[in-house]
Amino acid sequence: MVINMELKELIISLSSLMSVTGYESHDSDRLESLIGEYFDENHTDKLGNRIFVKKCGKEGAPRILVDTHMDEIGMFVTEIKDGGFLTVTNVGGVDTGILQASDVVIYGEKPIFGVVGSTPPHLQKPDDAGKLREIGELLIDTGYKKEELEKLVRVGTPVGFAPKYSTLAGGQIAGKGFDNKSCVACVVEGIKRAGNRLAGDVYLMLSSREETGRAGGGALTGAYNIDPDYALVADVNLGRTPDTKKNETVEVGGGVSLTLCPVTDKKLTKMTVELVKSKGIKYQLDVTGGGTGTNTPDINLTRAGIPCVDVGLPLKCMHTCAEVIDLADSDALASLVCEFVCSEEIAEVFAR
Repeated sequence: MVINMELKELIISLSSLMSVTGYESHDSDRLESLIGEYFDENHTDKLGNRIFVKKCGKEGAPRILVDTHMDEIGMFVTEIKDGGFLTVTNVGGVDTGILQASDVVIYGEKPIFGVVGSTPPHLQKPDDAGKLREIGELLIDTGYKKEELEKLVRVGTPVGFAPKYSTLAGGQIAGKGFDNKSCVACVVEGIKRAGNRLAGDVYLMLSSREETGRAGGGALTGAYNIDPDYALVADVNLGRTPDTKKNETVEVGGGVSLTLCPVTDKKLTKMTVELVKSKGIKYQLDVTGGGTGTNTPDINLTRAGIPCVDVGLPLKCMHTCAEVIDLADSDALASLVCEFVCSEEIAEVFAR
């Protein structure tokens, strides 16, 4: 397979940024240096959503929203202990089963590297062997003395996984932050490819607070303020592995997923399926009888209702330090976004 190296580099560069929920703007200057040149304007709203706008230059053009959340899972410091150890609390659903021995970065007065401590099997009590410890019981070892650490770190300081990335066979890559900054990279690449063919003014919303639950997400107020004619929501989707159920996952390497469910717009989804078919973009359908686990329900219910299509990038090992995506799927997502924002047919149907 031919790997788009520029897209791969953008995925890794964006995923390396620190954006633990509540701290989405921590690396805002770096974010702008990576993607700002592809847009005409950008700003940050009151809830921390970063909005990048690409104008099509047409009078009275429709507003096309592309939403992909910017925040990532992580931790907050709860206590500084003797010996340079830290306790933390969970932010956004970190899988505690993989935390012990993980490399992390504490974003205090300066970045501090640490490792989540692990009790050796030799010291474990028989009754504790194999038990999953609560996150508040785990300790991050920094190597500092407590007095030194207190000058650099405070209670509430964010902690994220160390940005380490590996290349696997078959065009797959592994690392932290692919949920959801790999999608950010793909949609930026798609808008970049569109050039001057846009069917409307594109509003890319890198939304905040998605990982902490629907009610607290920034997409709701961000979409209200943008007031788009229609929207595409891009987020990672649960990738299939041998220990998962086929009807609850999507195939990694099977192309982008398009969700069929009660909160997605049937006509917009159908037109998007027809669009990717006509362009030869690899895709798969994902059916759910409830919500999507993405920002789609919030955006769909904004103002008088915003038609949404929900697009997924298959991802394995979600909410860990070693999430896995396929670069061919990533390229397919970029191609889908490009064709979506350029589709005059969709714009004609959904423009007010």
